[in-house]
Amino acid sequence: MNKNLIRLIGGLVVIFFSVFVILTQVNFLDYRSPKTYDKIDEITLNDFRGLEFFQNTLYGNEHFAYIKTSIDYDFEKDSIRVESFFHPSSSYVYNRKAFSNELLTHELYHFRIKEMYVRMIKSQISKFKKVNKTEIEDLIGKMKIKERQFQIKYDDDTFHSYVLSEQKKYEKSIDSLLTLYSNFKNPKVYIYEK
Repeated sequence: MNKNLIRLIGGLVVIFFSVFVILTQVNFLDYRSPKTYDKIDEITLNDFRGLEFFQNTLYGNEHFAYIKTSIDYDFEKDSIRVESFFHPSSSYVYNRKAFSNELLTHELYHFRIKEMYVRMIKSQISKFKKVNKTEIEDLIGKMKIKERQFQIKYDDDTFHSYVLSEQKKYEKSIDSLLTLYSNFKNPKVYIYEK
């Protein structure tokens, strides 16, 4: 084979693989824009629009879902906006026949955990005397790591919602912390030069 044909085939394989990976991560065919935390009470399992091609069961059970959330931030002159988002087109329910309130509750607590850490971040940022982009980005990076560890512990301890007593303990704790940090609901934190 000549080199040009090999390059063409290699390029097509890379393009095909890239498109496949992108489509399995985000459902562009039925795309829904991300939702902010203040819309959490409007979210249902029908909002989980993502595509999942690989995983058929979770510990042998077909009754599971996956919620995709993120922390986004943006610097402004005297403030920083920090928000949590739910991504409907990257979240999925494996078995659409298995919709349940317990499943939705468990997944939405992942979003609440994300918001809890967003509020903790804003609480820390509010103590800054000036906008220091590097320090704030370092803080956000460290808090994202802690949040990810907490998310894993939440799933492990509740066995993905199957241990109801642990699920209820987490719900109470997370709700309490969200209330504790309720002064930081607003996405924007102002930093006043002192």
